[in-house]
Amino acid sequence: MFPYKDENPTLSTPVVTIFLIGVNIAVWVLIQGMGADPALARSVCELGLIPGEFLGTLPAGTTLPMGRGIGCVLTGERAWITPLSSMFLHGGWFHLIGNMWFLWVFGNNVEDSMGRGRFLAFYVLCGFAAAAVQTFLNPASPIPMVGASGAISGVMGAYVLLYPRVQIRVLVVLIIFFTRIRLPAFVMLGLWFGMQLLGGAAAAGSETGGVAFGAHVGGFIAGAILIPLFQNPGLVAQHRALARTM
Repeated sequence: MFPYKDENPTLSTPVVTIFLIGVNIAVWVLIQGMGADPALARSVCELGLIPGEFLGTLPAGTTLPMGRGIGCVLTGERAWITPLSSMFLHGGWFHLIGNMWFLWVFGNNVEDSMGRGRFLAFYVLCGFAAAAVQTFLNPASPIPMVGASGAISGVMGAYVLLYPRVQIRVLVVLIIFFTRIRLPAFVMLGLWFGMQLLGGAAAAGSETGGVAFGAHVGGFIAGAILIPLFQNPGLVAQHRALARTM
């Protein structure tokens, strides 16, 4: 399932959502070389969150293979910036585009519910929570964690509590069969969350790269917990009143 639009109008221009998308794209182009090595490998090695390095459970000198003829050598120094920097890195074009699309579909309405400054703080805190859960689940992992999906999962966790019955337009792909359907947000996001739980259970103990299911689950739960603290009741009421007129 791929959500491509929600039937949920906004009160104002989602400045922070647009800003975050712009920063992610700028990092991809200027720092990660649009996915070309050695820029991609270097950025993931130096700015990605490696749980075993961050917690000091991997010895200095450990070499992580990053591609053909490219390795990442751990120095033993803890890079405290990586929980923040890693949420603006991506591993490929589809990774970037998928994350930015989800952020656009769900982020603008969540930003509308709390205001710009609060939304930026909320987004970063959800990203930190996602990184913490993934690190806790794999404390000795040598696999770098990159991507905005943990923070965006927090946005989705907030969205499902704020607007559970808003209709989400979804593209459904079954091998060669394509169709478009409408689902309430609580159904679409509930299914998505269930898939993350199942994926995480299936990947438990794996030492190969892939989807950071723990980060998705942690971010989603963090967003659901934090939204009562960050939402502006007046803005939420205005937003819902606008939706009823559409």
